[in-house]
Amino acid sequence: MFNLYFTALKSLAVKETNRYLRIWVQTLVPPVITTSLYFVIFGNLIGGRIGQMEGFSYMEFIVPGLIMMSVITSSYSNVSSSFFSQKFQKNIEELLIAPVPTHVIMWGFVFGGLGRSILVGILVTVISLFFVPLQVYSWLIIILTLFMTSILFSLAGLLNGIFAQSFDDVSIVPTFVLQPLTYLGGVFYSISMLPPFWQAVSKVNPIVYMISGFRYGFLGVIDVPVMVSMGILVIFIVALYAICWYLIEKGRGLRS
Repeated sequence: MFNLYFTALKSLAVKETNRYLRIWVQTLVPPVITTSLYFVIFGNLIGGRIGQMEGFSYMEFIVPGLIMMSVITSSYSNVSSSFFSQKFQKNIEELLIAPVPTHVIMWGFVFGGLGRSILVGILVTVISLFFVPLQVYSWLIIILTLFMTSILFSLAGLLNGIFAQSFDDVSIVPTFVLQPLTYLGGVFYSISMLPPFWQAVSKVNPIVYMISGFRYGFLGVIDVPVMVSMGILVIFIVALYAICWYLIEKGRGLRS
């Protein structure tokens, strides 16, 4: 039985990986170009006027946030678009009747989002080396935050794909929810610079904890305690996983 489940998981993960690699010009190149523009505009042109932040140059300060922003977008969009495409083409029904548990189906899509987001994160990191030297304070925190954030937003993309009824629905959440939360999550600034009221408001945004933890892994500076960031990530992963599992298990929006 284990071999059957492992084969099913491997097949789904390979299919998802081949999907984004086959269209790499659309899935891997745009984040690299976008991030390069951020480096040039915010780092070189604006960063020189801002000066240092938390003891680092502005360019060094924003690099972890830009990497994390690319990771979040890639993992979310990969799973949401892929899962909805399966629904649209009626292929999801074949998965539902297959003799594999829902957990295997979910992790097959999550591994696809995880692989793409990590690959994009590596590419963006390589691009950043042309602008600033690489600094690492804790590889463990970097890897943990990267993997947990990728899994979290892969599950969020899966949830979006479950509820989406059209291709327009797939783009609504990234445009009107994900993008504003990311920009307000401390990518380009430290929330410690904000007045106390707005610091409290910012801490409602879960992306603040991901970027703060990731920046700590690189620079050793942090807006919220590391263990709090990790705890928030674990809570959201468990909650989204349980919701997605329940919806797929019940066939919500999947069975025609």
